[in-house]
Amino acid sequence: MRDPKKPVARGFYILPNLFTTGSLFCAFYSIILSFQGQFDLAAWAILCSALLDGCDGKVARLTGTASQFGVELDSLADNVAFGVAPGMLAYAWQLHNFGRLGLAIAFLYCACASLRLARFNVGVSTTSKRFFVGLPSPASGCVMACFVLFMPYYPTCLEAILPGLTLVIAAIAPLLMVSRVRYFSFKEFGFVKAHPYQTMVATLLVASMIFSMPRLFFFLLLIAYIISGPAYTLYMRRQGKVFDPEAADAAKAAAKASK
Repeated sequence: MRDPKKPVARGFYILPNLFTTGSLFCAFYSIILSFQGQFDLAAWAILCSALLDGCDGKVARLTGTASQFGVELDSLADNVAFGVAPGMLAYAWQLHNFGRLGLAIAFLYCACASLRLARFNVGVSTTSKRFFVGLPSPASGCVMACFVLFMPYYPTCLEAILPGLTLVIAAIAPLLMVSRVRYFSFKEFGFVKAHPYQTMVATLLVASMIFSMPRLFFFLLLIAYIISGPAYTLYMRRQGKVFDPEAADAAKAAAKASK
């Protein structure tokens, strides 16, 4: 861990922003590939963008070089990577068959990603770290990419409904981004520390499945994550519990302050 009393070399600030810029380049390259009809490679480029996007924040925290500039740059890059790029991929791949409707749904990806990121930036200091409010934009963008990569497993007898299914997914994923549905962030859950052995076994099992059939399991994992938000919200409401993580966190903070 970096000593906070020691000054940070100016070059360190470049490192996390390089990851962000790399994520932006992958998104830009994905758009180019979509124009060229190379949909498989375009989908992989979006996944690479998501990987780099997940690294920039961790690198900034590890090196103690987090900055407001990096936060704003990351939001702008995410809008292109998980809003514009998957929208263009969906339109060039299948949505162009629907004419203006397909164009509108493709734009929905871009618009909802912008709204999602703007809401996150405004409420980042007051939102519970245990949950995301709405589907995270990287997950939403990767859903379309993984759906394209899932095609080798798609039944040939259902190819006639493929454009319609793409339209549905391209509409639901962006709308979930701007919804009030809570999704687990896995940032403040103590399962890893409480059960390290079980966590290691589960991680190895998931990694082996992804390595053996990455197209299939990436898609299944993302679909399971998308369903988990509405399912958990519905479960909490049926239990009669107030589903307000922010209020729970505030109550805990007040209890600690009173001690």
